[in-house]
Amino acid sequence: MANRFLVSTFALLLAAMPAAQGADGASEVIGAGASFPAPAMEAWGQSYARESGVRLSYRSVGSSEGIRRLTARSVDFAMTDVPMTLAELKQDDLLQFPIVAGAIVPVVNVPGIGDGELKLSGEVLADIFLGKITRWNMPAIKELNADRDLPDLPITVVHRSDGSGTTFVFTYYLSRVSAQWRDRPGIASRLRWPAGVAVAGNEGVSTTVHDTSGAIGYVESAYATQYNLPTVQLRNASGRFSRASDQGVRAALASANWTRPGFYEVPVNRNGDESWPIVGISFALVHKIQEDRSDAVATLKLLRWIYQHGAEGLHGLHYVTLDDVGLVDRVESTWAQIRDGKDHMVWTTR
Repeated sequence: MANRFLVSTFALLLAAMPAAQGADGASEVIGAGASFPAPAMEAWGQSYARESGVRLSYRSVGSSEGIRRLTARSVDFAMTDVPMTLAELKQDDLLQFPIVAGAIVPVVNVPGIGDGELKLSGEVLADIFLGKITRWNMPAIKELNADRDLPDLPITVVHRSDGSGTTFVFTYYLSRVSAQWRDRPGIASRLRWPAGVAVAGNEGVSTTVHDTSGAIGYVESAYATQYNLPTVQLRNASGRFSRASDQGVRAALASANWTRPGFYEVPVNRNGDESWPIVGISFALVHKIQEDRSDAVATLKLLRWIYQHGAEGLHGLHYVTLDDVGLVDRVESTWAQIRDGKDHMVWTTR
């Protein structure tokens, strides 16, 4: 059973809700991991508690730490934006399946530049994070923004310090559009950055960019909305400048290949006029062998509820739920592998 003392509730509101037990005996489901889906988890937790009497306590600690807590069995499930390979899943005897997708967006604090007014290409974005473009009025940026009066202001790059799935997806994209980034520093959830200021979490990046004139960072788009941060237009693989939107995320997901083991997919730099170039997917991870049957059933019931009802209540948060019937049926079929300590199947179609 997950240690209920290691993880605090996501918000005081959830903590104050009545702890009525659900039908399977569990009064709380505990998760931890990626900050990318944290705003969605908060919204889902409030709705699910009202409907089921079961609380969701989710701790936004980053993908790497979430996986560590799951393997230590201190949480019921983990969320990661770095999809695990089949070898990694086998090593820890885990199941992985996609839950929700969203846009990862470059956000800026440039005097005189409003939301969606700055245009960048992937190559220019990579050169900024490589430390090669250091001021906002340098030619590479001015060429893309001839109609803007860009200030002679130093660029402050803000990036993550923690093991981050958002960083993994962002650097995956930079490696697709920049050979220099691909060769150095490459793709990772935590890496040696060529330039900039390191802070923890999407929350930390959002706060630092908001408070720093001349800053640029990358966050999940819900954080850009919450912190009122200007986002950029980004040139996509079809050569069109696009803005992050639900429609742009869906266009990128249209080419997703869910046949790989563990539903492994990173849909970045996909073709399509409306496609947003940097799309992240948050995956849920659970143990195949469950120590407490009631906790396992409660966790799976929550996750199935997200597939069925997760789109409700997310208005304005800019997430795209993965509720395609075919995909959900395939995901639920993998739950037959989840067993309790007596080797009994935990989940049956409900």
